[in-house]
Amino acid sequence: MSETGASPETGASPETGASPEAGASPEAGASPPGSTKTGPGRLLVAVYALFALSAFARAAVQIATEFSRAPVAYLLSGLAAVIYILATVTLVVGSPAARRIAVVSCSVEFVGVLAVGTWSLADPASFPDATVWSGFGAGYGFVPLVLPVFGLLWLRRWRKKPAARPGVVPSAAGAAGGGEPEADHLLGPVAGAEVTELLD
Repeated sequence: MSETGASPETGASPETGASPEAGASPEAGASPPGSTKTGPGRLLVAVYALFALSAFARAAVQIATEFSRAPVAYLLSGLAAVIYILATVTLVVGSPAARRIAVVSCSVEFVGVLAVGTWSLADPASFPDATVWSGFGAGYGFVPLVLPVFGLLWLRRWRKKPAARPGVVPSAAGAAGGGEPEADHLLGPVAGAEVTELLD
């Protein structure tokens, strides 16, 4: 009668236990964080980089060679170049801290375009030479006026995007059996022992 007892074969075999391969792979976890330079953000970064390069080169030449001619206009052009460079770098980095800095730079840029545009129209004598923001960016097709608006809208979209959370890693036994197979593996040896005691 003792031969009919629970043998190692009737217990939970190592093959049916939780195997490392059955668990969720690391690739199925959290999705990679979004980036401000993906999709339409690439075009936004490209435009900002273009304005940063052109505004910096123009302001550097004007300040170095003709500063006494229009100091206010050239200093404002230098300020615009710095803001464009800052916005470009922070949009490329795309980290939470960089996005906050980008929001500030785009906001200052938008206020600057409105202020300098109004000032250049109200007092043209102060601007013998135009800046990037003169006439609300009329010399550049009003792109300087709409660029910070698009930048703020793009950053607002990423601010509202929920952060990626790690995925729930299912247990190997649950994924293989679909009910509560872990309980079955725990009860298997116990049930075998009880049957052995009754038969003995």
